[in-house]
Amino acid sequence: MKPARRPIKNARARRKPAPSPSSARERVLEAAYATFTEHGYEGASTLEIASRANVSKRELYALFRSKEGMLTACIAERAQRMRLPLTIGSPADKVALAATLAGFGVATLRGVSDPKVLALHRLAIAEARRLPGIAAALDTHARKANRAALAALFTEAQTRGLIGATPPAAIAIEFLALLWGDLLMQMLLAIAAPPNDAEMAARARNAADQILLLHPA
Repeated sequence: MKPARRPIKNARARRKPAPSPSSARERVLEAAYATFTEHGYEGASTLEIASRANVSKRELYALFRSKEGMLTACIAERAQRMRLPLTIGSPADKVALAATLAGFGVATLRGVSDPKVLALHRLAIAEARRLPGIAAALDTHARKANRAALAALFTEAQTRGLIGATPPAAIAIEFLALLWGDLLMQMLLAIAAPPNDAEMAARARNAADQILLLHPA
């Protein structure tokens, strides 16, 4: 007597669903970030990035046309995380404005204090002459984009009469200077440890309070 065959539908049910394009993109970005910070831009191979992300090289290049495109996407994605507190909505009063600024400050401190982000900054500095595209990507997709989003917040705050009439871009630069002080340079030189959650919150709140004091409505 022949053994009964298992229903084909059971075998199909055990198959794992194919990964979505978004999850593949996220894996590639994480793998690329790790590879760039470990080996540098030139030393990072697309084969290693693909292997770490568990995708083929064909899939890799379907998502990102070049290694430079991957690096730019890594920087833009991290910077976008820092700007999330600014997307909640327009502050209705000074208390809400201070809270939004403090939230952005904490997100910025936490994002840049990440060891991988600090390593990428060091890489951009080390390769600034030979590979200026890395520094340009950091400046365009992180520093300038974050300052522009912050300036937009101050523009909205001015229309609501919550802050003085100083040019919003200038207030944005001032806020970031108050937020960081000398900390970023100290972390890049590895002579200071990243701040803990309480220290980040205190720094961010102090910067927000100082801006409201310096630029009264």
